[in-house]
Amino acid sequence: MKNWLFREPQQNACPTPPRQWADALSISPLLLEILWRRGLSEKESMDAFLTARLDSLTPPDRWPQFPDAAQLLATELLAGKRLAVWGDYDVDGVTAATLVLDVLESHGITASSHIPDRRSEGYGLNVPHIEALAAEGCGILLTVDCGISDVEAVRRARELGMTVVVSDHHLPPAELPPANAICNPKVCTTEDLPYPHLAGVGVAFYLMGAVNAALAPHTGKRHNMGDSLDLVALGTLADVMPLTGENRVLVRGGLARITRALRPGMAALKVASGMNATAALSAGQAVFRLAPRINAAGRMGKGELALQLLREKDHAAAAVMAKELDELNLARRQEEERIYAEAKQQASDLLSRGPSTGLVLYGKDWHPGIVGIVASRIVEDYYRPTIIVCEDQGKLKGSGRSVREFDLHGGLNRVADCLLTFGGHRQAAGVRLESARLEEFRARFDAVVEEALGPTPLLPSLTLECELPFSHAGDQGFLKELELLQPFGPGNPEPVFQSPPLLVRERSYLGRGREHVMLRLTDSASGITLSAKAWRMADSLQESLVNKHIRIAYTPRLDTYNGVASVDIGIKDWRPA
Repeated sequence: MKNWLFREPQQNACPTPPRQWADALSISPLLLEILWRRGLSEKESMDAFLTARLDSLTPPDRWPQFPDAAQLLATELLAGKRLAVWGDYDVDGVTAATLVLDVLESHGITASSHIPDRRSEGYGLNVPHIEALAAEGCGILLTVDCGISDVEAVRRARELGMTVVVSDHHLPPAELPPANAICNPKVCTTEDLPYPHLAGVGVAFYLMGAVNAALAPHTGKRHNMGDSLDLVALGTLADVMPLTGENRVLVRGGLARITRALRPGMAALKVASGMNATAALSAGQAVFRLAPRINAAGRMGKGELALQLLREKDHAAAAVMAKELDELNLARRQEEERIYAEAKQQASDLLSRGPSTGLVLYGKDWHPGIVGIVASRIVEDYYRPTIIVCEDQGKLKGSGRSVREFDLHGGLNRVADCLLTFGGHRQAAGVRLESARLEEFRARFDAVVEEALGPTPLLPSLTLECELPFSHAGDQGFLKELELLQPFGPGNPEPVFQSPPLLVRERSYLGRGREHVMLRLTDSASGITLSAKAWRMADSLQESLVNKHIRIAYTPRLDTYNGVASVDIGIKDWRPA
């Protein structure tokens, strides 16, 4: 079970918002209360949040770094230099590289691209492939979603006469690469930024928006940047960026475009994931259906295939590529299950020998492209910062995920002397180290985590909006109103409510594995009975609870199938009433 914490209004705010705002915004008092508790303390900020208008986005020329970098790129392109875009092999990098190529194509400019092979090249830039691009005649190197840590590779590109623009969003090291221009919000002071949390594809969007404007007077053409929003949405969601501010507007606009399936590759991806090509898509469906199929290409060493799919103009060809990505994803899932089972057993064995606040798990033959997904699952199981390490080209390579109370990048910085390299964010990071230093790293990482979090393992917490009776949860009008809060994700989670005491009337299994359950629950105060699904909670919600009262932490939503809407209740946690 989890700690249930009710969301509180921000300090210095009144306990409740003015009720007349609900009428002014055409929303219910309950939705007004939810917005207020989420820190929207002005009627205008609530309106901006609910409408998320594309015309509210900050123009590229009002961002630091972007105008100068864009002018440099435009000047070099108009001088006839050939550009190569170098993207990371994950969804963020592949969508960013696609966006760059799309914009240049609109101006009649052909460019090269490189998505590195995860296993043979690893993350970021490398000198051999930069030398190959220079030999092919590329005079401009533009990085997307990578490059900020690649000092030596950028230096080599400059030596070869290339103009280098690094666009990235990862935390910078002490020494910046000697690029001609850098576009990275993390290099700017926060007060100079319209918004600090762009994904790599978000940085590429604003940079190429400025390039688009700079090229237009010379080429007589202009790319419709709205056509790129599907890429921005998918990359931003897959990279788990906060869905606040500019990101919220970009993702909401992008999801609408993915729904329309105007890009053949997106339409084919939707079909390959079991959806109708023009079905409406939520943020969660984009993350769990579309993104894994693109990520699978990078994880299994075929990142260029994902780029080709997103660039493909022919629907039949896109369908063939999407089918191949789907097969790669199936292979990835099978390998993931094997590694997860072994990693979970190892975690259990380690914890049985004594307390451990941070976990470092190792498997000689685990796949370096999959250990990050497994790290996320181990964090869910044990709620401890976790790094999973495997063998890779004679060294150890690892991927880590954290709990929200621990800064993983900051923690790795404190043990950096026993690592060859590391990089990432507060919640996710990658490491590389010598095999001989594994045990030292394991002990020191655990000590750093324990110092930050204390010796007692934390319980995950669940933030609740308020108590919500079934009279509201079963009201389709209110559930439709809740959809105004979408898209849901980090920084804007789907609302979770506490129920009043509920009588468990029936319990049945869902799925073949008998790990999920369906409950029929009655709210005694209103007499309303609703069905509720609990995923992977069969062991906890046992048959003995029938005819007993419980409270649930739950998300109510509308589920539409064949045009018919019904109420869907998802149980997040429960406790005896």
